[in-house]
Parts: sequence; structure tokens; C-alpha cells
Amino acid sequence: MRNPDRAPSPAFTRREILTLGIGAFVVGSIPLAGRGRQELVRRTMPVMGTIAELAVIHRDPRQAHAAVDAALEELQAVERLMTRFSEASDVGRANRLAATRPVSVSPQTAAVLREALAWAEASAGEFDPCIGRAIRLWDVGQRRTPPPEEAVRPLAGRSLYRGLDLETWRGSPVVRFRDPGIEVDLGGIAKGHGVDAAVQALRRRGITQAIVNVGGDLFALGGSETGEPWQVGIRSPDDPSRLAGELAVSDGAVATSGDYLQYFSHGGRRYHHLLDPTTAAPRRTAMHSVTVSASTCLAADAAATAVYGMAPERAERLLRARAPGARIVTAIAGEA
Repeated sequence: MRNPDRAPSPAFTRREILTLGIGAFVVGSIPLAGRGRQELVRRTMPVMGTIAELAVIHRDPRQAHAAVDAALEELQAVERLMTRFSEASDVGRANRLAATRPVSVSPQTAAVLREALAWAEASAGEFDPCIGRAIRLWDVGQRRTPPPEEAVRPLAGRSLYRGLDLETWRGSPVVRFRDPGIEVDLGGIAKGHGVDAAVQALRRRGITQAIVNVGGDLFALGGSETGEPWQVGIRSPDDPSRLAGELAVSDGAVATSGDYLQYFSHGGRRYHHLLDPTTAAPRRTAMHSVTVSASTCLAADAAATAVYGMAPERAERLLRARAPGARIVTAIAGEA
């Protein structure tokens, strides 16, 4: 992994604003209240298959840099535990071995798996962290044509999450697969957890104003010195130079799921990375993107994945059940 860019940003005054431009969001701060000069420290780093972008406001640049270092280390630690691309990760070991014997996982991975299974149950399988085989088959980042129907069909409609057991053995969590078709992929929830872990690292080091954005999963910590929240602009999926919506966020999270960032086109149809577990294929929906706000980024991430393409009434029921206080901020129509 490349070393992050550590060049310090110049100190800025109350008339300047912060703008982050990676992914689904554009973030602007409220101008600061002129009680002395503040330092803006910004860093980007590749992690979890995307780009993490952190911005911290603090009077002491050394403290800010140390806090950003700690936050990035948390993101890397989550990736090491939960990536499906490493056989040594918790997820990688479970996918190799848990169909034949219990596999120990870290308490952190177990907590995220527990949340993922709760979202799967509450959504009746619309969110399923166990469809890694279908995700790997479609491989939207590399494919240019759909996989053969005969390869897709056996993976459809299996409610695989019901075959994953998360248990405790000698005081430690273990995972066991009762269905050999299970392959765990935490792509719909682990980024959100990583953002939350990074935010906690910032808080432990005395940071009260920051943005953590990992590929469209964003947490706004605090706000400006005046107490005003951060202003988060949601990019239009059709034209990233325009905003489709805007909201004020303070000590809260937003996450977006959509068909416009990871996809390939074939035969006049767009095939995106958000799979429908009932068909094991990209979800057919008139929804272009959906953005959800919540108190944690894990909840926002899982919710945005689960409600993408879901009927509004059902989506609202799911949010009430799993993430009280969460809400759908924007739902942008596209082509089914």
C-alpha cells in the first residue's frame, strides 16, 4: 500500500471552506468563527478497494497528524480482518474452512458479522453477506459480458445467510457454515464499520471536528466552531459536477448505494455491482442511487445497500426496525 500523502495544508481563516471531492459526496464546512487560526490536515489513502479521505480541523497540526495516522491504521486493520481477497483474513479463512470445521474470528469481525446477519434477517435476505460466490462470478470490475445463465442460476434464491452460525467456543467467537455454498462478502457493511472505527480513533485523540469518507461512506464529526453542522452535497449520478441534494450533518453518517460507479454495459443494459440475492444478478430497479443518513456509518452503509431498489414503505419499515432515526435522504430514479 502506498504511503499516504502527508503534506500539511496551510492554516486557514474563517472565510475559507473545506471541500472534499472523492466519491458520492462533496463536503463544505461552515466558515470558522475566528477564535484564532485552525489547521486543516487532509490525507487520502487507498484502502478497502477504494479511497479513504480524511480531513481534520485542529489547532495543533502535530496532534491532528497523529490522530489521522491512528484513524488510517484502524481502516487498514479492518481491511486486514474483513477482506475476502486475503486467505489470511478472518473472512478469507472462514471462506476456506468454515464449511468443514468451526473457524475462530476476532471479536471485531464477529460483531460486524452479527450486525450483517441481523440486517439480513430483518430485510428477509435483501441484504445477504453470504453471496460472495455470486459477487465473484459477476466480478463487475473486470467483466465486460454477463456470466453464463447456467452458472448464475444455482446461486439464486438460497437465503444463504441462514446457513451461517456465529457461536462461542472457549470464550472466543467462531464461525461455521452449514451450507457449503456460503462465501462471506462484507462489502455492504465493513466499510461503514471501518469509518466508525476511524472516527473513534480520532475522538480518542481529542479531535472534535473531522470528516472521514471511504468510497461514499461518510461520517461528519462535530461541526464548525460556531456549532453549525457540516454541509454535505450529494453528487448527481448522471453529472458528478452537479448536486442532487444537500444535507446538514453533525456527528452523523451518510452512505450512498448506486448503479453508476461500478458497472459494465452489454447489449444496451447496465450491469452493476449491487446484486439481488433472489436472482444472484444485478438488481433490476428504476432506482439510480439511494442515500441514507444514520447515527453510525455501519448502519448507513448496511441500510443503503439493503434498501437499494426496495419499495419505499418496506424500506421505511426496515429502517425503523434496524436503525431508528435513520432516513432516506435521496432516492434518484434511473432506468430499470
